[in-house]
Amino acid sequence: MDKKPELPEGYLGPQDRFAELGLETLSHPEPEITARDNHLEIKIKAKTHVKFTTQLINCRNDKDLSKYVFAQTRESVVHFLVHMPESDYYKLQLYCLPAADPSKSLPNVYNYLIHCTRALQPVYPFPKQYAQWKDGCFIEEPRVLHTNSKLTNINWQVKVPNAKAVAVIAEGEWHHFEDRGHDMWTAKFDLDKYRGKNSKVTLSANFQGAEEIRNCDIILKLLQCLDDLCSINHNFCSWQNQNALHAAACIGF
Repeated sequence: MDKKPELPEGYLGPQDRFAELGLETLSHPEPEITARDNHLEIKIKAKTHVKFTTQLINCRNDKDLSKYVFAQTRESVVHFLVHMPESDYYKLQLYCLPAADPSKSLPNVYNYLIHCTRALQPVYPFPKQYAQWKDGCFIEEPRVLHTNSKLTNINWQVKVPNAKAVAVIAEGEWHHFEDRGHDMWTAKFDLDKYRGKNSKVTLSANFQGAEEIRNCDIILKLLQCLDDLCSINHNFCSWQNQNALHAAACIGF
């Protein structure tokens, strides 16, 4: 049986700046969670535009498992997708500041203790998130990319507010998306020929009206190394006052 960890007084729940930043728990108002599935979604409401970072720690061995957490924002709600590799106790630590705050050091605003009682679903590292990954833009498809994924006829559907052009670039080859209106962009193409070649695949967008979209910022790495797996799971992405979106992946199966 998993042993419940001893935690310092005041560690669990909201910390000093939680209320000050206008944050509110939506899905899990209590800081202790019993999860009977190893895939969990936690929702926090924010009254203003904020930026989050997270840390997931296995309480038994203090292993940092933050790569199994994905933060996504839609409108005023921040969604935290948490995947736990095994049944055990985990600490989920949330850090937050206003989006306009230039500080790179975010204060701890809320702490959860999660007891995962069953781990039957597979878990994969989520894409690495960069500073521009905020709200307003999201990926509907593809939902999963990993070693067993079919890489032919991939359907892409992304929302990119204010974009003038969207494309996936793989080894210098451009796959342009079609503007469907209401900030939605779609495409269908193959990536199978890049399998096993450690190729860099990037999703890019231009917001200035020019055709060139090479000057863009990396906001998401879909696959971080040769054997990493990636689950997108309706991940949302965005930026504010940015000139470009750039999602990168190394495909090496």
